[in-house]
Amino acid sequence: MTASPAGPVIQLRAISKRYGMTVALDAIDLQVGRGELVGLLGPNGAGKTTVIKLLLGLARPTSGVGLVLGAPLGDRAARHRVGYLPELFRYQPWLRAREVLELHGELAGLSTPERRAAAAAALERVDLTGRADDSVGGFSKGMQQRLGLGVALLGAPDLVLLDEPTSALDPVGRTEVREIVRAARDRGATVILNSHLLTEVERVCDRVVILNHGGIVASGTLDDVVAADGVRIRVTDLDPTARASLGTFRPSEDDGTWLTFRPLDAARIPEVVATIVAAGGRIHAVEPGRGSLEARFLELVAAPPTAEDGRR
Repeated sequence: MTASPAGPVIQLRAISKRYGMTVALDAIDLQVGRGELVGLLGPNGAGKTTVIKLLLGLARPTSGVGLVLGAPLGDRAARHRVGYLPELFRYQPWLRAREVLELHGELAGLSTPERRAAAAAALERVDLTGRADDSVGGFSKGMQQRLGLGVALLGAPDLVLLDEPTSALDPVGRTEVREIVRAARDRGATVILNSHLLTEVERVCDRVVILNHGGIVASGTLDDVVAADGVRIRVTDLDPTARASLGTFRPSEDDGTWLTFRPLDAARIPEVVATIVAAGGRIHAVEPGRGSLEARFLELVAAPPTAEDGRR
């Protein structure tokens, strides 16, 4: 498998990872393009952490082939173009924010002028320029999270892997992190967001990948993964008798103007509209409703493991 500089940032083909008798990943295929922001979802033990470790070169696949930024998994040169924010991290409290970033620049092999410039740029990206010379020990949880993002974004990496970047943050902190993550995507970076906060994923990600029992059970845009589950129709001139005689279509909600039909297959929406019109109603708006990512996620991961999954 080969990739050009303009090709996908991540290409995994039939990747499996075993730890003894435990199967962490079972022949997964995954492709992520440049500038995509992808949510990596799944219950505990689904294989998310193993995927991240493989992409970082911290683990090797048992079988299958993969490329990151056009290079084989674990390639050291490619890793210099990858930023990473682990779920649990801690910086020495006596270090200043600027020193934390410059230290990571030194570890990345940057020259003194390069790491100073990279640290200044990262501080600006995460809105910590004004606290650059303050000790990390005095930072709030949200500020520490932004500093961690600054480390992950140091040097404008092409691929950024974020593990639970909004965990334990208040709504203001989560909003700040979302803006930083979107800005990284808008600059052209590919971002993989590993999170249990499904509402955050819905707000920020271009598409999602859901893992369960070591396999990918769903992948695509939110519209692809979360199918329409009903429709809202704004109706006038439909008297109470007609409202009660719509055949097999019984609204789940009726506020006098909007009729909601849920659940309802999207293919039957034209039939509902035609039934209302035939009953004398006037249609002013039709709004297909999409189910929630949380409901779809629970549906996908609630399936009991198969005999094959029992090995994991």
